[in-house]
Amino acid sequence: MIICITPLEAAIPSSIKKTIEDVNKEGPYLGIVVPNAFEMNPLLNSSNFVVNSKLPYLDVQGKRFHLGTVKNKKVIMVMTGLSMLNSGLSTQLLLTLFEIKGIVHFGIAGNANSNLQIGDVTIPQYWAHTGLWNWQRYGDDAQDELAFEAFGDYTRQYGYLNFSDYDVDQKSSGSYLNSVWYQPEEVFPITGTPEVRQHAFWVQVDQNYYNLSQKLEGTNLTRCVNATTCLPRSPVVARVDKGCSANTFVDNAAYRQFLQSKFNITPIDMETAAVALISLQFDTPFIAIRSLSDLAGGGSAQSNEASIFSSLAAENAVTVVVKFISLLNY
Repeated sequence: MIICITPLEAAIPSSIKKTIEDVNKEGPYLGIVVPNAFEMNPLLNSSNFVVNSKLPYLDVQGKRFHLGTVKNKKVIMVMTGLSMLNSGLSTQLLLTLFEIKGIVHFGIAGNANSNLQIGDVTIPQYWAHTGLWNWQRYGDDAQDELAFEAFGDYTRQYGYLNFSDYDVDQKSSGSYLNSVWYQPEEVFPITGTPEVRQHAFWVQVDQNYYNLSQKLEGTNLTRCVNATTCLPRSPVVARVDKGCSANTFVDNAAYRQFLQSKFNITPIDMETAAVALISLQFDTPFIAIRSLSDLAGGGSAQSNEASIFSSLAAENAVTVVVKFISLLNY
């Protein structure tokens, strides 16, 4: 018989393991995953989050897991930190340690959709990691096979971004940067065979969660930052087709337009796709709610709008998340 002990199990003190066991006896829980403190604190510090009086939080492996209830639903909330790596690790730790029946991820995002405005709250049906590329060598074109494509490592299925299409001098015959081809992630679901990879580019949110989110349309949201700074109209909740994530803060009008026209993207962020991919691998229901804080480079040439509207966007995201949790039949 082979006994496998993971580094995580070996690194956790026995006293913490016992506490985790006790926590799980009171489960299962809804997992809430949030990128940053300014996005998490409006929920954590509100009356909607009722802290567990016996164990307000548990610190494990550099992460703090907040225990409590939201609308009488038992929840465990974790702040991930910026980036795909942090959000993926935090989600995997949450799902590995605790009895979690579903994941709700929320935060703010850039907006690539000209039909929506800052302050609107989006709920995409699909998420993709758009930062995994095969960078094609200079001289090759769309008809040429990518390196290692023949081995199944890479594909031309999802298309490419050609840098010469965005040269200021359109007389140029090309770019030494050539093209980057978008790639799916390799995933190894717990329901699959170990070491046998599957691929995922678009990760669909849980269909039941997405259907339920239709009831969020019409939610009253905050319109004004202060007495003198207001949005043109009251923000709305919008269920949209697709969102994307990568380890890149997008503040560039050309790339914003490319993502929208190529993939029909609305929210652009740096974490959600990682949460989606880990949830997929753990076969755990997942949904993401992202409030639009800026135009991802598509607005004023002077500055990014997030410095003005991020707090309003974070507040609106929390409003929608709390209402969504209240609708869950747990």
